[in-house]
Amino acid sequence: MEKAKKFLKRYKIFLILAALNLVIGLVSPEIGKESLRLTKSNVLEMLSILPPIFVLLGLLDVWVKRETMVKYMGKGSGIVGSFIAFFIGSAAAGPLYAAFPVAGVLLRKGSSVTNVYIMLGAWSTTKIPLLLFEASSMGLKFTAIRLGMSIIGIITIALLMEKLLPQEDKDDMVRRAMEKA
Repeated sequence: MEKAKKFLKRYKIFLILAALNLVIGLVSPEIGKESLRLTKSNVLEMLSILPPIFVLLGLLDVWVKRETMVKYMGKGSGIVGSFIAFFIGSAAAGPLYAAFPVAGVLLRKGSSVTNVYIMLGAWSTTKIPLLLFEASSMGLKFTAIRLGMSIIGIITIALLMEKLLPQEDKDDMVRRAMEKA
């Protein structure tokens, strides 16, 4: 009985969405078919992206010592840590949902919460291949202005979150990341 409760709690959202898909399929078979097609497409995309990310995370976990991570991306790392976090986010490949396991590994290794926020912000807005595409489509001036505003926004939001988020919430994030190890 305890295993069933744990299973239901862990997969609650998935089960609710599956039930909703079933109801939609019964009410409107055309929309239900399209919903299943999109779900299949999204699952296949995730399965093609996540394994390489997890392999790289495993290598990061094994190759980079905690002391090194604390030195370069920990609380006292300053601008160097922020630059490294920004580079990790900008050089990353894959959609934003792939950034969260990376954030967990960074937290487990001793990265500061602020640098994790910066990495997530950079991952979502400043990917190098997308900047190149944007520059060719929208022009270099537009791309430079948008990138500059994004950098200012990422740093501002990261610093505000560091200041406004209570320490117990930050500690809880790190504790949860440690539990996933």
